[in-house]
Amino acid sequence: MSNFIKEENLSLTDKLKLLNWGIVFVVLIMGLLGIALLYSAGGKNWYPWALPQLIRFGAGMCLMIGIALTDIKVWLRIAVPFYWIVLVLLIAVEIMGHIGMGAQRWINLGFLVIQPSELMKIALILMLSKYFHELSLNEIANPFKLLPPTIIALVPAALVLLQPNLGTALILLAVSGAIFFAAGVKWWKFVILFLVIFCALPIAWTKLHDYQKARIATFLDPDKDPLGHGYNILQSKIAMGSGGLTGRGFGQGTQSQLQFLPEKHTDFIFVVLSENSEW
Repeated sequence: MSNFIKEENLSLTDKLKLLNWGIVFVVLIMGLLGIALLYSAGGKNWYPWALPQLIRFGAGMCLMIGIALTDIKVWLRIAVPFYWIVLVLLIAVEIMGHIGMGAQRWINLGFLVIQPSELMKIALILMLSKYFHELSLNEIANPFKLLPPTIIALVPAALVLLQPNLGTALILLAVSGAIFFAAGVKWWKFVILFLVIFCALPIAWTKLHDYQKARIATFLDPDKDPLGHGYNILQSKIAMGSGGLTGRGFGQGTQSQLQFLPEKHTDFIFVVLSENSEW
């Protein structure tokens, strides 16, 4: 803790020495692997995916290190206004959001299209961290003290669910649950929560959109509709099987190169790795 307390007095060199360079190295390797996979998915071409990703990754690495070097008190100060700004953006999505692929999840600023639900992942972490940082362990044990952070988590998750974006809403709730647990909330409270959720599943099923029900049914039995809802997952299984244990070689995957594999540069990028793993 002494390092954090005295952080504002450290020089830039000292702050760089305190960085966890092991984590930085792991992120670097994962990022470069992803770029290599996009290069392969694009038919061994830098366009349309690999080069833009390389530029974004380079900017992201610089931003990550810059954030790590910033005094943690700065993030505590901006947590509340950042959360409220992103929450307003989520509300704006419901009013004037840009519709794409059947969902209303984006705001078109003309020069930039943003997805507030992605920003909320960061804002929610900062907001909940600040809230629990200011509580003692005795206060965290008080159920009434858990009501405000519960509302803080549920409101954006509900707004994201309306877009509709079930996956991101579940991620927001999972991240919130992890922060609650890390803050010291007793495990038996999570057990009660899971029991309540389990009992509410039949009601929740009736509220799902048809495409969401179809996704769950496809997950349980993709062979039921091989040319419809099950097509994507079946093609991914074929691609993984064609690669075998060692893969077909870099850029040699048949399913990905012959356009059988849908969304190969995003949702099914792991399958590209499986099919091409013999490098």
